[in-house]
Amino acid sequence: MSTETDIKPDINSEGESLKTPQNSHGHKPRERKEIVSGELRDPADMLRLAFSPDGQVVADIYGKLPGRGAWIEASRTSVEKAVKSGAFSRAAKRKISAPENFADTIEAGLSARVVGLLGMAKRAGQLESGFENVRSCARAGEIGVRIEARDGQPDGRSKIRVVVKAIAKELEVPMPTLIGCFTSTELGQIVGRDNMVHACVHKGKMAKAVSREIERLAGFRELIPNEWPDREHENENKSSIAPENRPDIGGGI
Repeated sequence: MSTETDIKPDINSEGESLKTPQNSHGHKPRERKEIVSGELRDPADMLRLAFSPDGQVVADIYGKLPGRGAWIEASRTSVEKAVKSGAFSRAAKRKISAPENFADTIEAGLSARVVGLLGMAKRAGQLESGFENVRSCARAGEIGVRIEARDGQPDGRSKIRVVVKAIAKELEVPMPTLIGCFTSTELGQIVGRDNMVHACVHKGKMAKAVSREIERLAGFRELIPNEWPDREHENENKSSIAPENRPDIGGGI
């Protein structure tokens, strides 16, 4: 007897839709089967999972692990549901176990991925740091991703936010994505200092790559800390990843 998670004739062993034809360049179809809901979805908001020979599920954070895989929504809720329901075993068609605190492991991996990409942005000259530099970038309408230290003071954050909102309104564009879940010490490691409070990534390809990982991390961690007294102001007119930062699958960094 088949179950709701069995692979159907129109879905291959990687959970890819066979209804969507390959394009002229031979690229794989964009849709993938999400193992908890069984729905076909764009992989932009999902995580690829790999199954090891010894029967363990591994989060393929960097999309490079070999072998047959499966796809799951990038959220703590979906991962915990998959662990409880045995969705990994059904997707792999063999006994699969998940490591203890699997969702926490994924969160840590995605967090490290975001920090790593911010380091790449720094080396590429695409990361600005410091209050004045970030505010100048905001005035020029060049912020693709805005970064504020979790333990930073509301005053400086507010001054930058006012400029960002004013420019977004003037240009009639969405507010840039905001990361507020890293401490000043964690951010400081990116630029080789003891701490960093304000930073931003310029609009462009790097901002798109960072935004993709931010979107996935948001399923496991609050990007705007609950303890911020100005949280509601940061959430005003808050959209999801801005259209210009939406990543094209397969074109990441």
